[in-house]
Amino acid sequence: MKKSIRNQTIALAGVAQAVYLVKQIAKTGSTDDEAMEASIKSILKIDSTSVEDVFDGLGGIRIGLQQLGKQLSGPPAIDGEQVNYAATLVFLERKLVKQPEFLEQIRTGIEIAAAEAEQLSTVLDEKILIKLADLYQNTISKLHPRIIINGEQAYLTDTENTTRIRALLLAGVRSAFLWRQCGGNRWKFLLYRKKIQEEIQQLRRVG
Repeated sequence: MKKSIRNQTIALAGVAQAVYLVKQIAKTGSTDDEAMEASIKSILKIDSTSVEDVFDGLGGIRIGLQQLGKQLSGPPAIDGEQVNYAATLVFLERKLVKQPEFLEQIRTGIEIAAAEAEQLSTVLDEKILIKLADLYQNTISKLHPRIIINGEQAYLTDTENTTRIRALLLAGVRSAFLWRQCGGNRWKFLLYRKKIQEEIQQLRRVG
């Protein structure tokens, strides 16, 4: 992947979109299916040569770009929960790359899920989401710190919602990995904050 602010911004939008969708499900029990489909697809596209292609084009991260822009604009637009979820996913991605057995388990599981998804009409099929959720639970969920999702108990105890949330958290880690691949790191995020904001505006116009 080309190391550029543009690609880093797209990847960060992927993280922002995943955590936004997680919060939606936890708080309301529903979410934007189109955005979720793009996020789930990003997990299955492990060998894409283009960052945009990972999300099926800029339209796939429309919500992510919008949310990332809000989080970078400062108070009162910042959502503390989403920032915390995103920061934890980025941290967990760093821990995950030091666990080769987990990486191999995830890659194998994703390849199986991707093959099955080709036979189905949508990646949001329950079978695919369960496989991805189980991958998250059996690998990343074992790393620390564990993400504690806040929301309505009625929604958080629903099995379907739990499955969707775990699958989306895996999508968030995938985007965090993509961000690193494209040259992203904490210092660049802090130093190039304004450039990232400008890139978001440009990408939203193009997308």
